[in-house]
Parts: sequence; C-alpha cells; structure tokens
Amino acid sequence: MKNIIKPSVLTLFICSILMVIGCSGDNKPDASNENVNAQQTFKWKLVTSWPKNFPGLGKAPETFAQYVNEMSNGRLQVTVYGAGELVPAFEVFNSVSVGSAEMGHAGAYYWKGKIPAAPIFSAIPFGMNANEMNAWLHYGGGIELWRELYQPFGVIPFAGGNSGAQMAGWFRKEINSIEDIQGLKMRIPGLGGEVFKKVGGLPVTLSGGEIFTSLQSGAIDATEWVGPYNDLTFGLHKATTIYYHTPWHEPGTLLEFIVNQEAYEALPKDLQKIVEVATRAVNQDMLDEYTARNHASMIQLVQDHGVKVMSLPTDVIQALKIATKEVLANESAENDDFARIYAEYSKFYESVKNYHDLSEKDYYNNR
Repeated sequence: MKNIIKPSVLTLFICSILMVIGCSGDNKPDASNENVNAQQTFKWKLVTSWPKNFPGLGKAPETFAQYVNEMSNGRLQVTVYGAGELVPAFEVFNSVSVGSAEMGHAGAYYWKGKIPAAPIFSAIPFGMNANEMNAWLHYGGGIELWRELYQPFGVIPFAGGNSGAQMAGWFRKEINSIEDIQGLKMRIPGLGGEVFKKVGGLPVTLSGGEIFTSLQSGAIDATEWVGPYNDLTFGLHKATTIYYHTPWHEPGTLLEFIVNQEAYEALPKDLQKIVEVATRAVNQDMLDEYTARNHASMIQLVQDHGVKVMSLPTDVIQALKIATKEVLANESAENDDFARIYAEYSKFYESVKNYHDLSEKDYYNNR
C-alpha cells in the first residue's frame, strides 16, 4: 500500500523548509554589514596643548597615532596637530567636546575653570606620584570617577602619560625664605597655582610656547615647566641659571587623552580596543622616557650650562604644605564633585603611601 502524505503535513513540511531558507537569508546581510564595517576607514584629528613633536609631551600623541595606524592596518588614521595649528593650547577640551576634533592630548588641570574637580586627575601638591596615580586609576576606581566627571561634556578620558615628579622651577632670583615668595609672579597652573597664591605668590597661566620669552623678558619672575629633559629643550637655562629641584606641586603629573564620545562609539569594537590599548601603552612609555632622559639632561644643565641646582628652604616647604591643606579643604567645600572624588583619592593615597613608606621609601634610604 502506498504511503500518502496528508496535505496538512505536507504544508507544514514546506513551511519549515521555507523558514530555514528565510532565516539563512536574514543572516547574510548582517554578516555582510559586519564585513563592510570591518573594512571601513576612519580618519581622526588629534589636537594637543604642546608644540608639535615636542620631546616627551609632544611625542606621546605621535606615538599613539603610529601605534593605532599599525595595529588597525590603516583602518583608523590619526593626524596630530600641535598647539595653535588647529586650536589654541587651552581650547583642546572644547574642541573635542563639540566634535571639531575627535581626540585631544593635554593636562586635566587646564580645565579647572570649566570643571573644578578636573585637576585631581593631573596632579595634587604633595599627593600621589606617577606609579601611585596609575594604580589608583586602573585598579582603584579612579578612571571610573574621571569618566563620570567628563561624561556630561561628551568626552571620554584615558591616561595619557606621566612626567614623574616635576622640578620646583626656574627663578630669576634666589629664594631664601617665604618672604621671597611674596608678590613673585610665577607660571604655575592647577592646584599648585592656587597653593602658590595662598602663600603670597602671583600664579600665571601660560602655554608652553609662551614660557621662555616671558621669563627672559621679566614678564614673569619664575616658571615651572616639567623637568630637566623638557626644560633643557626649551632653553630655560638661557633665561636664568637658578633651578630649584624640590618637587612639591606636581609629584607625578598625569596627562590625558580625551576622545569625543560619539566618535568613539562609532568605531567597531576592535578599533575601540585598539584605542584603549594604545593609550595604555603610551601612558607607560612617557614615564619610561622621562625616567631615562631626565638624569642625563640634569648633568648637561649643570656641567655644560652652569646651572645652580638648589633646594627650596624648609620654611617655604612647610608653608606650601599648610597652604595645600587649606586649598584642598576650600575646593572640597565649594564643589561637590571635588569633595566626592578627592575623598576617594585620599583613601587610596593614605593606604598606598603607608605601604610605600615601608617599601620604596625605606629602600631609597638604604640603597
């Protein structure tokens, strides 16, 4: 007897086949779209607060662009612009925020007027050093707080390098006591500038390109910049040979890469990861470079250019410490974000400082 397939069963069988074919067809456009997205080329502008290709600070964004281009096989191409080429040095944040540039490289303390808590993510006088700051950001919750702070501006921050402990700076006259600070006009940004003002000085904000002529002409009486490596490059020893080494205002100055959020989210996931990994690599590379270059540059400044390397007097350091506590208390009282973030910073700082007193500091004293 022949098998007879009932119409209802036959219909069900045909519908099942059509569904399989239909589902297979639906998958093809998605796979195609992913393939097209993976082949798309993105071109970004990266604006900075530094002179083009300036050693250390200016090298970092160039290295980032190189890393990204190589790792993405040219799918993400980043063009770097020095300060003033597309935007002024202190307009980097605004440029990235509005999307006229996809990315920037600068220092968070430059945005104090717009975001009072931003300087916490650059340097706090007598605060964490470079290694401690990196640890707080990446393993202590710091970077989450940073991104939360910048989120209303459509900007995503990444650690962008660290110069290590910075020198106290170049002075046109010797500082023998706290009285010599009174009325002294000094280029010094961020919280360090607020502390300097508290002890009687007159802080001035200048971009890097303005420093030498201002010091040489007497428009300012003193300046901090970075350290021997960059200070030698700028030729600051040609304006004065009095160099104070005592680090206090920037014990480990963190720089930042900032990315426009819409531009970042438009990237495929693999390119987003490349951006993340490249910033992390450059962050460490900068600290390595300054560690390698600063000591040789200091020798050159002293032996070849007759620079006098001096320590700040004890009463000046003590006055700066007292003023730092007052400034941080005032900033916390005036801004809720500052108070909240600084409280988290302080918890981590106290713990890591106590440990480093047992390890790093003890080693330095004994080696």
